[in-house]
Amino acid sequence: MPLSTIVLGGYLGAGKTTLLNHLLRHAQGRRIAVMVNDFGDIGIDADLIESTDGEVMSLAGGCICCSVGSDLVAALMALPQRVPPPDLVLIETSGVALPGSVARGARLAPGIEIDAVVVLVDAETIRLRAKDRHVGDTVVQQLAEADLLVLNKIDLVDAPALAATRHWLAGIAPHTRIIESVEAGVPAELILGLADEGGASGLPSALSTLTSTADPSPGDAASAFDPGSGERRLRPTRSMAAGDRFETFSFQIAGRLDAQALAAALCNPATGVLRAKGLVQGLDGQALLIQTVGARSRVSPAAGRLMGAGQPARLVVIGLHDTLDAGQINALLENAVREH
Repeated sequence: MPLSTIVLGGYLGAGKTTLLNHLLRHAQGRRIAVMVNDFGDIGIDADLIESTDGEVMSLAGGCICCSVGSDLVAALMALPQRVPPPDLVLIETSGVALPGSVARGARLAPGIEIDAVVVLVDAETIRLRAKDRHVGDTVVQQLAEADLLVLNKIDLVDAPALAATRHWLAGIAPHTRIIESVEAGVPAELILGLADEGGASGLPSALSTLTSTADPSPGDAASAFDPGSGERRLRPTRSMAAGDRFETFSFQIAGRLDAQALAAALCNPATGVLRAKGLVQGLDGQALLIQTVGARSRVSPAAGRLMGAGQPARLVVIGLHDTLDAGQINALLENAVREH
């Protein structure tokens, strides 16, 4: 299985350090390897640091922080040799780096798969930075290369300024999802992927984590799947994340489907999907893992044990409360199964 990797970028002062510490505190058992140019360039909270040994810093929860130096590819190639290996890699770029270029460089390392390029945006200063004759081109390119933009520090601007900034960002990155935050307080699943991603327990645990606190309405209640009935049951189960701004839906799917087509369809902004993870049965019967972040998608083979005999395929999606369209996602799944 490829090692999932997220590139975190954004200009100086956008909130990358705050987001990094937030993600480490909400790792939910995932072993995260944080890659940085130099330990002095980041501000990992002292209570998260357990020890430092040369170019490796041991963090709480089995996470580590590695100093890359000048050779990112070599540093990434060394990660799978660690015992135990990490579940996820988070590359924190410098404020003046181009995260898209870093992502392209990281792909040169065997076994590395880029899940997303996430760029932090300072809502108060971003448009001024973009006009700066020295750094403006860099700032705009950072934004244009993102799969997901986190519009941070929205508490520092008024509503008209925030709306104007969102409109401006949409012009620079028209296909990129934008989420708003205060002190980078976004659900960790949006950045890191759904709970236990890459871990031994796999997607079933992720589904359990996201739906265990659900309070579904009668129309949304998930029903048990009966493999002998031949019915296609695509009942979403709703649960909320991070207050009232985000929500998740989980779906069960009976039948084989075109996983690549489904992944591409989930990237359509009209669905309102920010993050999705699914374990499905491909057209040839193979168990496949679907992952999407914004406009980026990936389909890869899944361990057969994750989809036992008689188990339905399943999909979990996360989006904003007022834009996530469960009905449209349900229709996509129905059509994907019906047509194949």
